[in-house]
Amino acid sequence: MGLHTQVRSEFQGDELVCYCFEYTRNDIEKDYLKNGRSMILEKITSEKKAGGCDCAKKNPKGR
Repeated sequence: MGLHTQVRSEFQGDELVCYCFEYTRNDIEKDYLKNGRSMILEKITSEKKAGGCDCAKKNPKGR
């Protein structure tokens, strides 16, 4: 009998990962599979640099 470990991701597929732009883990995974990289992550990074992110208010954890 082998050792089994259950791994739980921090996020479920339909839970919001990005509260500012309302992206879920599923959205990011689909985007990655479609484009070979995350265009969503690039958009979030660009918006953050431009000051378009309000995580401190929208994210329940304040980040």
